[in-house]
Amino acid sequence: MIPWWGYIILVLVLIAVRDVFFNKKHTISHNYPVVGHIRYMLEKIGPELRQYIVANNREELPFDRSQRSWIYASSKKQNNYEGFGTDQDIHAPGHVFINPSMIPFHVGENHPNFLDKSFIPCAKVMGLENGRKRPYKPYSVVNISAMSYGSLSARAVDSLNKGALKAGCYHNTGEGGLSPYHSNGADVVFHMGTGYFGVRDEHGNFSIEKMVELVKNNPFVRAIEIKLSQGAKPGKGGVLPASKISKEIARIRTVPMGKDVLSPANHTAFSTIPEMVDFVENIAQNTGLPVGIKSAVGKLDKWEELAEIMEETGRGPDFISIDGGEGGTGAAPPSFADHVALPFVYAFSQVYQIFAARGIAARTVFIASGKLGFPANALMAMAMGADLINVAREAMMSIGCIQAQVCHTNRCPTGIATQSKWLQSGIDVTLKSERFANYIKTLKQEMLEITHASGYEHPCQLTMEDADVSMGDNNFTKTLKDTYRYEKVPIKFSGMQYLKDSPHLGGLGQKQAVKSPEFSKINP
Repeated sequence: MIPWWGYIILVLVLIAVRDVFFNKKHTISHNYPVVGHIRYMLEKIGPELRQYIVANNREELPFDRSQRSWIYASSKKQNNYEGFGTDQDIHAPGHVFINPSMIPFHVGENHPNFLDKSFIPCAKVMGLENGRKRPYKPYSVVNISAMSYGSLSARAVDSLNKGALKAGCYHNTGEGGLSPYHSNGADVVFHMGTGYFGVRDEHGNFSIEKMVELVKNNPFVRAIEIKLSQGAKPGKGGVLPASKISKEIARIRTVPMGKDVLSPANHTAFSTIPEMVDFVENIAQNTGLPVGIKSAVGKLDKWEELAEIMEETGRGPDFISIDGGEGGTGAAPPSFADHVALPFVYAFSQVYQIFAARGIAARTVFIASGKLGFPANALMAMAMGADLINVAREAMMSIGCIQAQVCHTNRCPTGIATQSKWLQSGIDVTLKSERFANYIKTLKQEMLEITHASGYEHPCQLTMEDADVSMGDNNFTKTLKDTYRYEKVPIKFSGMQYLKDSPHLGGLGQKQAVKSPEFSKINP
């Protein structure tokens, strides 16, 4: 009778024979039978080893351990403080400093933030200046960026949408169309790309009739966003692999089963800036909703043309989302993710200056995205002229994402970026929606605390001189104004109470909660 260890030796001998005589693909395992496999195992789990063992708190990318830990602790309502001083290199180039005032802003008992310490509505109204029938003031300055059902799992989208209702923020659908999981009561921004999923005809072209029907049947859709490009892969388009397409996804997107779904690089509804403006106006007139565009930034000639048309005609998008070239939830070739499109700070500053010079920045709502889901980063963007902050990967982490970076493989270990029934079965929607809401509320509360420390009531009041940027080896700092060489256009602000009383304010679920006598108990 062969002992148990004999079977192990036999298996190892068979592996060695296969490696030496039958392996034609891997030189290492051929030259070093059996033990050569250890190399491939270590390579496969390398990211995990570096994440948890090798890399220090501030070393890892795209989000370091300290950033992820802050999100996880905030979402769980745990202690997110740090003791014994910062471990960040505050002399590193680009480090942001918010300048506090000697006398902070005081929140009295009658102030809206006395009970709700995370209440920060947008200071502008989308579509009001352009005369849209249904203008929209977002209840929250921090919202969910475009992430499609299909790229994310049903349970992940469900968790985010239910959490958005609790936090009062809007939920951008991503270009995959409006799903049942976006329909739990939160405000929704319908996002469409070149595939026009959910509002396309049988030939894949945009259908205004379907758009009108979608808006009519879903009154919680408060605005429409047209994607020109995204930070991860501008000008490339996208692919949803056939392996991630379920019958439900196919029905929502109006696409066939069993085939990769392609989002081309170009729109078929327009090919020039004037045609794009006509397209925006057509949708706005037929739906009554504010309509905006989303784009990464590179060449500026088309932005100049758009601003000129908007100045001369009074027509054009009600809001503009600037997506930083840092990449996002969409998978992309390294050549695109690493080298195509400008990072957020350069992209936003250049576009904003064009609109400010034309005198149309005040009437346009600017949305910023690109690793801004942290208090200081978000406030820096608002000091530069942003009115709203969109978060994507940070939102994913708040519901359990561990930055495994396998979103494009359909093997997401946390069930967030996969269509595997088994993997997403581990997502407790009730729990995860609460954690996302906690993250958003904590982020906004800390944004408010820093704003008050700077002597202001609302982040929209921050100016380019209220934040400094470290110049690194030069051993000094410069204000945002001196660094990017422009001034933010002042925003008309009449107080937080005025914003709260606005007839255009969204976030119906949160407005109802504010009236409840139990609100102070659930939002201490």
